[in-house]
Amino acid sequence: MEINYKQLTFAREYRGISQTELASNITGLSQSNLSKFEKGLGTLSNDVLSKIIDFLGFPESFYKVKISNKVENAHFRRKSGMTKKERSQIEYSNKLIGYIIDQMAESIVFPDLSIRLIDLEDSYSPEYAAQYTRKYLGLKDEPVRDVFSLLERNGVIIVEFDYNVDLFDGVSFVTDEGYSIIIINKNFSNDHKRFTLAHELGHLIMHSSGDFLIPDYRDKEQEANRFASEFLMPAEIISKSLRGFKLSYSVELKRYWLTSMASIIRRAKDLRCISQSQYQYFNIELSRKGYKKKEPVNVYIDNPKIFSESIRLHEEELDYTKEEMASAFHIPIDVLKRFCYPSSSHLKLKLSI
Repeated sequence: MEINYKQLTFAREYRGISQTELASNITGLSQSNLSKFEKGLGTLSNDVLSKIIDFLGFPESFYKVKISNKVENAHFRRKSGMTKKERSQIEYSNKLIGYIIDQMAESIVFPDLSIRLIDLEDSYSPEYAAQYTRKYLGLKDEPVRDVFSLLERNGVIIVEFDYNVDLFDGVSFVTDEGYSIIIINKNFSNDHKRFTLAHELGHLIMHSSGDFLIPDYRDKEQEANRFASEFLMPAEIISKSLRGFKLSYSVELKRYWLTSMASIIRRAKDLRCISQSQYQYFNIELSRKGYKKKEPVNVYIDNPKIFSESIRLHEEELDYTKEEMASAFHIPIDVLKRFCYPSSSHLKLKLSI
């Protein structure tokens, strides 16, 4: 039986099963032999492989495809607070969503990415990249209102997913077939989602091109944060409102800029509108009032449409059953149900968003 050993690791880790656990459930399989096989150094009998495939619940065809979806910019709020198993399952879930988007692209014509990628090594800063992107997207002296629609119209595929864990914010990457996607954890406030989207957009623009050499000394997370702050709260515009800043101003500024009070206070510090000691005092006050956990005012945000519209087209226009979808995409029915209900066909349907 010919299978891609990397796909076996993929299926096992997505299921949250260790090598030891798998070996203990498969007659004739040792953890040592499994470890060698997953490193491409050994072989397993067809009988043992069949038992593994049955146990993991992925169809045999899944082990013959290749899913890479190199994900480098996953944003975990506190990596130390997450177990290796939890992190692994999130990472493989993200890869599966990217894989499903690639599979849907056989039937759906997604909008082309039209946003310019910017190499910071050409003497550009994250702030310049954000300013250029705002200008390109037609944003003037105004907040970014319909952020999902704005990015999707310009070729970024966005997926909101319930990860049921508050340590993971979001991720951006280019799929194996070349589609730029952002996946965000839907279990956050709207202002948090907005900053995550802008942060991941920064990664796509500054860090996703294979043509850019990014030296190790550069802090990509810091660059993405700087991009997000300038994209959502342009210095030239917001600084006028931050002079003589008081904590009582933050609620109205939040309503206007659609960003969190905490990010507005941080912006005031970064733009030198308040001192370091004032910044510390304001943050102490946020904590004292309980605003570090939940801020007042839930700001507006729109909804992503491309992914759900793609699913609708597959269901209603291509008329596949869920079982046919799972077979076409080489994934189990439970995986299909968890993420969406796409299908595959030679017919290409044009998305209207």
